[in-house]
Amino acid sequence: MRLPLLARTAQAVASASVIALVPLAAAQAQTSKWDAPAAESTMVVLIKGLIQSGALAKDVGEALLAQAQTEAMTAQQSQRQATAAAATTSGLRPVPGDVRVPYISQTVRDEIRNEIKGEVMAQAKSEGWASPNETPEWSKRIRFEGDVRVRGESRLFNGGNSNEMVNYAAINDGAGYDVNTNTTSGLPPMLNTRQNRNNQMRVRTRIGLLADISESTHAGVRLASGSDTSPVSTTQTLGGGLGKKNVWLDQAWLSYKPLDGLTLMGGRFANPFVSTDMLFSNDLNMDGIAVQYQKALASNRDVEVFGTLGIIPLEYSSDNHPSRSMDKASSEVKWLLGAQAGASWKLDDSNRLRGALGYYDFRNVAGRVSAPCALYAGADGCSTDWSRPAFMQKGNTLMLLRDIALNPYDQANTPQPQYLGLASKFQLLDLNLRWDTKVAGGYGLRLDANYVRNLAYDKEAMFRRARGGIINNFGANAPLTPTQADFKSGGNAYMLQATFGSPSPAARGDWNVLAGYKRIEPDAMPDGYNDSSFHLGGTNARGYYIGGSYAIDKNTWFTGRWMSTKEVYGAPFQVDMLQLEFNARF
Repeated sequence: MRLPLLARTAQAVASASVIALVPLAAAQAQTSKWDAPAAESTMVVLIKGLIQSGALAKDVGEALLAQAQTEAMTAQQSQRQATAAAATTSGLRPVPGDVRVPYISQTVRDEIRNEIKGEVMAQAKSEGWASPNETPEWSKRIRFEGDVRVRGESRLFNGGNSNEMVNYAAINDGAGYDVNTNTTSGLPPMLNTRQNRNNQMRVRTRIGLLADISESTHAGVRLASGSDTSPVSTTQTLGGGLGKKNVWLDQAWLSYKPLDGLTLMGGRFANPFVSTDMLFSNDLNMDGIAVQYQKALASNRDVEVFGTLGIIPLEYSSDNHPSRSMDKASSEVKWLLGAQAGASWKLDDSNRLRGALGYYDFRNVAGRVSAPCALYAGADGCSTDWSRPAFMQKGNTLMLLRDIALNPYDQANTPQPQYLGLASKFQLLDLNLRWDTKVAGGYGLRLDANYVRNLAYDKEAMFRRARGGIINNFGANAPLTPTQADFKSGGNAYMLQATFGSPSPAARGDWNVLAGYKRIEPDAMPDGYNDSSFHLGGTNARGYYIGGSYAIDKNTWFTGRWMSTKEVYGAPFQVDMLQLEFNARF
């Protein structure tokens, strides 16, 4: 039997065990010329030793042992015949049962040991399980990545701002607001619009694990900081009595590549669409399923086409609504169905163009007026409470959701707690353009443009849907009881930005400066998903921003940013923001 067969078969043999056992086997083979009938071959002894030491799995060892014993018996039978023939010639007759074991020289034993050692160590090195400077093979398929950001932030409000801006998100998060002036307990929650907030210290940290399960299957999990469940920010405000800060599940996904260029993804993952933070915040992750395709053209490798389809569940209605009723409401689901196609074209070494056209259908997100509900009689909510948004910032046109029945015995003093829903539907056309070039002796220049149009924007349809219950986005000079003629909104948004230098500083000495302008009409998009810093998040915002970054070390850089914004329509609200950041990624 050839020893290399053993080395190839035993997948978990430790080299030290093998080397130690070979001399033992060889020594036992050098017994008396006339051993007992039970004497075993070198191979049998070696295999038994490997099994006993645990270096060879029992099932594999037993199979090899049976093969070795069979071959040993054949060899013994041949040896007996040769011995008998030799004895006949020399006149020496062996005792029945004696076995002649040939002498194994030191040179042969060394060759056996070196051959086994070489094969086992070669396998160990390739799999990384027996080299002092190597890690196990599975660990090479797992990696960590993350980033840390420390920010100082100041918010500067104009003294002429209206101080009558209602915090509608807080109303929807609570038990509603009683609109009956006879029974209400006071003003609704209000937004700060005049008092500056200087030198707020804030931090963001994210750490993720990425696993290459195979060449086609991958997985990822990421944790992140954050002050609350906001989908558009993972920034944590410091202070709070030095209390510990929250950590949230930011991402958890699986992906599979069945074909070259095609990726299927499910779970909670990074935004799969090409977009700007005017529509989707850079911190926004999405739930659901996405299909992505990206591949260079065979006829022109400088042109790459890409496309994305997404089925994103935004919100499921509660299983137990209404909680104090045996008759439950039917299931309602809010969806984002997205489709995008685009291409990237490398014109030459200094110029590259990218364009993408997307369509986003936000299904079932508009508010609905409820059936009459007698809250005074103990009704547990109203039939369309589910239609209020799970998360909102500010800017969208809102409507009252509840049709509250009045107590016939005391109509004037019937409490009327209201929730608020989106008055408009949202079907967005999103156009993104980018040009990367080099100017002024090789410095990079990136120009970005983004235009969004809400194809479902319809002022008359909004008022019909709300049944006269529109509560905001009237002109600054609207009367106390405004009409449809006083309503001011729109369905368009655009952004322009120029970045000079390195767009993403990575190496020491990398830098950039940028400037941009945004204008977002109130109902151009849902206000809950875009950048939370520009105009403090949401829509009905316009203004400019400037900034710059400088890398002081590898993957370590400072950033400064200034934003000056105001409202598009309605009561005056102007806010400037200064952000100074220290960033690192790993």
